[in-house]
Amino acid sequence: MNEVRIDKWMWATRIFKTRTIAAEACKKNRVMIGGVNVKPSRMIKAGDIIQLRKPPVTFSFKVLGLTERRMGAKLVAEYLENVTPPEQYEILEMNRISGFVDRAKGTGRPTKKDRRELEQFTETDDFDFDFDFDSED
Repeated sequence: MNEVRIDKWMWATRIFKTRTIAAEACKKNRVMIGGVNVKPSRMIKAGDIIQLRKPPVTFSFKVLGLTERRMGAKLVAEYLENVTPPEQYEILEMNRISGFVDRAKGTGRPTKKDRRELEQFTETDDFDFDFDFDSED
């Protein structure tokens, strides 16, 4: 076996849960080899570097071996090497710290926590002002 379809390989090495999801990622231009978007039927060989965009991060994997059969998680290291640059993991960590978890700003209703924070922020304190702005003192 010299070449394998990229969608089968990504499914077999557990990058994606199903082969259908792997094929959809290719169709949505999220999978690249050498900076070029690839189709699900693209044949790969050992030594290729696959770039996979899972926003906001682009993961990179080096193909070490070829397989079409799904394997246990312990065997995956024999077939791929994660060569993702550290900067990409920093981006992932910054998003995790920022507190926005899969919620696009401005879409959908606020959560109960968001509503409470907004009410607390806009809440006016009832101060008793005794200023007379009309007098000329």
